Parts: sequence; C-alpha cells; structure tokens
Amino acid sequence: MQKIIKYFTNLTWNISSAKFVIIITLANMLIYHIPLYSFAVDNLDIFSINGVQTFLTMLVVMFMFTSIILIILFNISSYLIKPFCIISAILSSIALYFVDTYQIILDKTMMGNVFNTDMAEATDLFHFKILSYILIFGIIPSLLILKIKIQNTKRLKLSFYGLIIIVISLGWIYLFANTWLWFDKNSKILGGKMMPWSYIVNSIANGANYLSKSKQQTLLPDGKFADDEKMLVVLIIGETARAHNFSLYGYKRQTNPKLSKTNITVLKNSTSCSTYTTKSIACMLSHNNDSSLTTLYENLPSYLQRQGADTIWRTKNWGEPELKVQTYQRNNTLEKQCKQQKQSGCDYDEVLLTGLKNRILSSKKQKIFVVLHTKGSHGPSYNTQYPPEFEKYIPVCKSVELSKCSNEELINAYDNTIFYTDYFINKTINKLKDLNNIPSMLIYASDHGESLGEYGLYLHGTPYSIAPDYQTKIPFMIWLSTKFKNKKNIKSIVQKKSHSHQNIFHTIIGAYEMQTKIYQPKLDILKPIK
Repeated sequence: MQKIIKYFTNLTWNISSAKFVIIITLANMLIYHIPLYSFAVDNLDIFSINGVQTFLTMLVVMFMFTSIILIILFNISSYLIKPFCIISAILSSIALYFVDTYQIILDKTMMGNVFNTDMAEATDLFHFKILSYILIFGIIPSLLILKIKIQNTKRLKLSFYGLIIIVISLGWIYLFANTWLWFDKNSKILGGKMMPWSYIVNSIANGANYLSKSKQQTLLPDGKFADDEKMLVVLIIGETARAHNFSLYGYKRQTNPKLSKTNITVLKNSTSCSTYTTKSIACMLSHNNDSSLTTLYENLPSYLQRQGADTIWRTKNWGEPELKVQTYQRNNTLEKQCKQQKQSGCDYDEVLLTGLKNRILSSKKQKIFVVLHTKGSHGPSYNTQYPPEFEKYIPVCKSVELSKCSNEELINAYDNTIFYTDYFINKTINKLKDLNNIPSMLIYASDHGESLGEYGLYLHGTPYSIAPDYQTKIPFMIWLSTKFKNKKNIKSIVQKKSHSHQNIFHTIIGAYEMQTKIYQPKLDILKPIK
C-alpha cells in the first residue's frame, strides 16, 4: 500500500495545453453525461440512421462547446484552467447525484430553486449516497487533474486548433441539419443535463434575473376602502400539494374528510403559474402575475399595508418576495410561544395558528390580511411533514431517495401530508368561525404540484412548458363566513371555466371592496360571470 501511495504521489503526466483540452473534454463527456445519454436513447429511434446521426450530432455539439470554452480559459490565463476543472468536477458530481436520483433538469428554474433553498430543506435532500458521488466523480478526477503538468501551447496555435474544431463541428451540424428539429424540441432538457454548463449558464441567468429585480419596487396606484367596517381575509399558501391527491378533486382515497363536511368551495380546473415556490408566490401576490416583467411592482401584502390594512405574514417556509408588513413571524418564533402554552403541533404547520385569534382581535385596524405560508407536502421527506397520529396510510417512504421506495410507500407518505393539510385548513376555518362578529374569507391555494415517479420524474421544478399536470394542477379553495356572505350578498360562488394564481390578487382586493385602478373584476372569483 505504501508503494502504491508513493507511486501515485510521484506520478505526473506532462501534457500540452491542446491535449489537456481534448482529454478533459472527453472525460467530461464520458463521466457526467449518462443521464443525458439515457434521455437521448429513450427519445430517439437509436437504431435508425436518423437516430444515430442525431446522437452523434449531440456529441459533436458537446465536444465543440466544452473544448472551445476551455481554450478560451487557457488564452485568458493558464492558471485558471486547473481550478476551474477541479471546481467543476466537484460541483458536477453533486449535480449528477441529484439528476440521477430525482431526474431533475438544471435549467434556470431549477437553479432558482437551488439558490433559494434554506438549510432545513437542503438537509431534507441529503443522503449519504451523495458522498460516494462526490468521491468517485468529484475528488478522484480532481486528484488526477492535479497530477497533470501542463506544457503551455502558444495562444495563436491553440486558437488555431479551436478554429479547426469549430469549422469541423459546424460542418457536421450543417451536414445533418435534419436533426435540428429534435434538438429544438428537446432543447430545455438537453441544456439542463449538459455538465457543467447547465448549472453554470443557468446560475448566471438566474443571477441576472435576480439583479434585475433587486431594484426598488414600483408602488401601485393608491386606492381606498369602500367602507370602514371590519373585514378579515386569510390566505393559506400551500406547498407542493397537487389536486390529483385531494379527494375533493375526485381522488379515490378520502384525504379530505374534514373539509368535505364544510361549505368550502372547490375551484375546478385550477393551475399554478410556475413549478417552483418563489415564482409562484410572486405570481400569487402580483396584480399582473407576470414575474418576467423587468419592472418590479409592489406585492399584495405590502400594498394592503400601505393602504391602511393590518397585514400579518406567518411562515414555516421560504421564498416570499420582499415584504413591507406590520407583522412578519417565522415558525421558530411561534414555536416558543406554542410550546410554552403546551399546544399540539408546534413542530408542524399548526404552529402558524399560535395566538392568531388574539392577534386578530387585538388589531386596531378595520381591514386585516393574514398570510399563512405552510410547509405542506414538501418533499422528499414527506413523512416528516405531519404528526405521527396523521400517518393514516402505511407503510410510508422514509428515504430521500424516492426511487428506492415502492410506489405504495411513496404515495402513502404523500397522502398523509394531504390528510394533515385537510386538518390544518379545517382548524383554521374553525378559528375564523369563532370570530363570528368579523366577516371572514379564507383562500387556500398550493404554490405548485409534485411528481411522484410519474414519467420517471420526482419533486417539482420541471420547466413549465414540459411539466406534467401533476406539477401544475393545484388545489384552490375558498371558504366564506356567514357574515361575509350576508355582507356581500353571496349565495354561492359561480365556477369559472378555469382558475389560477392570477385570480388571487383581484379576489382579495374585491373582498375588501377596495377602489383602485389596478382591480380587474373579471379576475375576481367572487364576481359572477356576466
């Protein structure tokens, strides 16, 4: 063993810059792209002439892209190349684990998820298997790179090699132009699986998007409330709940036993505007629901607060936009109070209800807006999102490697989260019923859905244009107190053809009877269709 260690310690390879580029490019293509190749094989008639041409064209594009970037780095400074390759190897090993395990696509959407993930959620995703990926695909290649001694090739000569690679590659791509349609159709998936450029390019794109929105918010035009009577609106933001597993939406299991006995209105054909939390919440709280706009507008809670409402935001989650509200409380603050009062559910979503009734009654404002941002059904540790007594369906998946669980275990664990969500919403409604002197409305909408192994996908964050319905079809419900119905003269809510996050802002503005230029009655769910 000592001889082997000594041999490896003294081992070096003298390689020219040009050869280093070729070796690293080929090694990168061989080590980190099995998921990409698997996708290509599954989506091509690989044994046909066109299938072979398309697959080879993909390899040519990958080779050209990687080698040219390495040549550019060499020409900037030869001191950059090794650190870049080593860092890329480590990051690619981590990325490969998540792509392999959850079949995710590292596009701009997913990188936005990565940068907005808090420590608790990151811990939920951790499995010791990731260490083997880092060792085999990260550390070992990095050690081998360190043993290479690079003999610099003249910049002009190296650039000439790059030009040859570009000419030959473009010639091949042009020759087999019949493959372009397949690449265009699958560009998001291919780009999201190409290492390391998927996470590098899309991290830059996400950062640019963040910087464009970091400027000061544009205030919405002022409005005024039609009256000075008390009014309460509660918005519950669900997490990763998909309509498919709600019995209120026709699911075979009774996952909504409590809500099924209430007069809550279930809005049909409801969709999210995104497959990840940050964009969905921004969309829910936006008057125009277009988070791609370069202008950053004031969000609903901040707007209502500025117009004189008492806005309360309580969260056990993350991903909210910048808020300017009267009260902002995270679960860790509420947990202390919850445990001091020896209440139940202090480690779960119920903690958001701690002292809420007293907080509402103590408000000196006539218009009160409460947002409860829940942890809901967030995966992959579904079995940790509900108290033990809500484990109705067994056996359950207890691993973050969801593909290792049976379909029954996975669905059972997820359905238990929905079972608990049903309890939480109903408990919130009961607290509002106790406020019988205050006209109250409750809205529940999930931020997005979830994939549970369908089509080989897990979790969420798939690009919206190719995301399955499981990630975009959401539960969306409204409950109105008797006093609210009487005040607004509402006998029942008339269903529209479809509903989405787009309706939330204007429905809440309409509930307060707020007179403002930004209000769009056609998007107000409580307004009957004319």
